[in-house]
Amino acid sequence: MWVGVNTLTPNRMLRKAWEFSLVPELEPYTHYQSEARFGASRLDARLTGATGTLWVEAKNVTLVEEGVAYFPDAVTQRGQKHLRELIKLARSGCKVACFYLIQRCDAGCFAPADFIDKEFSTLFWEALDAGVAAWPYPAKVTPEGIGLAHLLPLLKI
Repeated sequence: MWVGVNTLTPNRMLRKAWEFSLVPELEPYTHYQSEARFGASRLDARLTGATGTLWVEAKNVTLVEEGVAYFPDAVTQRGQKHLRELIKLARSGCKVACFYLIQRCDAGCFAPADFIDKEFSTLFWEALDAGVAAWPYPAKVTPEGIGLAHLLPLLKI
């Protein structure tokens, strides 16, 4: 099994997914801005179009156990901060999503790793309740390159 480990890949894949209409949720947007500022943070993408603005944060996922892709694989203060920012945006009425690129092919669903970072997991579910969309997409990693598979379901634990 091939596994991608480059942490820059999720941001690049998000942009390519938009450019090539690989993620249906991104299709309404005609402009893409990387590293867009919001408050004291910089989010990975700000997309705009006739339907408004969408803010997206991209995360790299490499941990899979028993068919479940988990994020994070270590306690992440930065990831917690990003979720807090996404929650603020969503509660202010903005469209917001988190793109989780799973860089391996053995995952059948996705969940926050509460057994690694309880605070991140709590914030993850709070973010969903606030309107932040979670998009866990597995990558198709091969010696020839990397592609994008179908959206995975969330595992509620």
